[in-house]
Amino acid sequence: MMKYLQKLGKSLMLPVAVLPICGILMGIGYACCPATMQGGEMEGFLNLFGFFLVKAGGALIDNIPILFAIGVGVGMAEDNDGAAAISALVSWLMVTTLCSTGVVTTLMPSVADDVAKTIAFDKLPTNAFTGILTGIIGSLCYNKFKGTQLPEWLAFFSGKRCVAIVSGVVSIIAAAILYFVWPLIFGALVALGNGIVGLGAVGSGLYAFLNRLLIPIGMHHALNNVFWFDTVGLGDLTYFWGGQTSADVSWSLGMYMSGFFPCMMFGVAGAALAMVHTAKNKSAAIGLVSSAAICAFVCGVTEPFEFGFMFTAPVLYVIYAILYGVFTVITTLVGFRAGFSFSAGATDLVFSASLPAAQNTWMIIPLGIAAAVVFYIVFRFAITAFDLKTPGREDEDLEAEKRVVLSNNNFTEVAKVVLEGLGGKENVKSLDNCVTRLRLEINDYTKVDEKKIKSAGVAGVMRPSKNAVQVIVGTKVQFVADEMKKMLK
Repeated sequence: MMKYLQKLGKSLMLPVAVLPICGILMGIGYACCPATMQGGEMEGFLNLFGFFLVKAGGALIDNIPILFAIGVGVGMAEDNDGAAAISALVSWLMVTTLCSTGVVTTLMPSVADDVAKTIAFDKLPTNAFTGILTGIIGSLCYNKFKGTQLPEWLAFFSGKRCVAIVSGVVSIIAAAILYFVWPLIFGALVALGNGIVGLGAVGSGLYAFLNRLLIPIGMHHALNNVFWFDTVGLGDLTYFWGGQTSADVSWSLGMYMSGFFPCMMFGVAGAALAMVHTAKNKSAAIGLVSSAAICAFVCGVTEPFEFGFMFTAPVLYVIYAILYGVFTVITTLVGFRAGFSFSAGATDLVFSASLPAAQNTWMIIPLGIAAAVVFYIVFRFAITAFDLKTPGREDEDLEAEKRVVLSNNNFTEVAKVVLEGLGGKENVKSLDNCVTRLRLEINDYTKVDEKKIKSAGVAGVMRPSKNAVQVIVGTKVQFVADEMKKMLK
């Protein structure tokens, strides 16, 4: 189950990776044409150009469920074949049509008299849950039926051609089940969302804490869908980039995103500096955490930093998650509001500053300085007081001195060393990768040499199960994966 959820998390990153272009387009668009969301007159080339860009970005934001359906369909397919995407799209079209309010109230007239159920079915076709569900249906049908052989007179529909047909039939059954199950699911999500909203600033901090805490098992994506997208009527990200303001919604718009900016841009840098100052092997620590801190500051990708210590010093990772919660409470209370389309880095901060819901973005400076100082002090104290094994404080060996530095782009050498540490190509059953990690299935866990793998300069090694290994490489993981795939052939 854990492996399946991790693969689902990786699949969601494919459509999420499309959102930055949406943020760039809409950020520039609002800067050029503030009247777009203010009901003013749009005259002149610049205003019309801005309006054009806003609508271009909205084309992605407004269709997140479809992106999720296709992304999950392809990502969960055994060989990432495009037929799985068609299968997922067929499922999405079938489910959203059959579960639309008009169809449901025609088949079940009693629903029309139940306001809560009517709202639930109004939301179903447009939320991320539907996209993920139909993507899973599409991929499962593809994996199961892609090799189906039919009788000669139906041979045309054999193999991959039958996948979309089966997906449609399964989706009809799924839609019938959703008639009864979806109102219950939606009600539970609304209760969770309302519970968090009811806690105000403390609720936003609780969300941020849980968001970081769930990263090791990849379940933070599910939590994000509740608060960032319009799954339960919240949709902090959706409404923020849709040009709304806090006056248009029932919460302080941006409160579930803003707290990540000072933590990711500055807090990670402070924590990284603490790791360097407390390291025994400072060159090893600098090599890992400096690039990770820069990555977090610029684009908000924090996994290269987090996976460098979350399993060697789990207590410190819990403290790290708590700090996110604390600073999210603070940013909510002081009125700093910013949003992201990808993650809370400087890039998204700049482009979100011109959106109507953005407030006091200049406060990123004092908040960032405070985050850097607090993260530094807390991390330095915890590392030294509890002798935590952060980068550069692990037992040193000769291989560590020969680490391959990924920034040199010597991906072939990195892949070679990692493969040797995995026990050679004969010991690798399958290879995949997400944004920052190599995900591998192995035949014999006793042949895995973690020290050898780490000597390649990677951030860390995870062993989720007996026959699963994850190698945390960083944002250049795709290049290492490509080289390793060549070696496995």
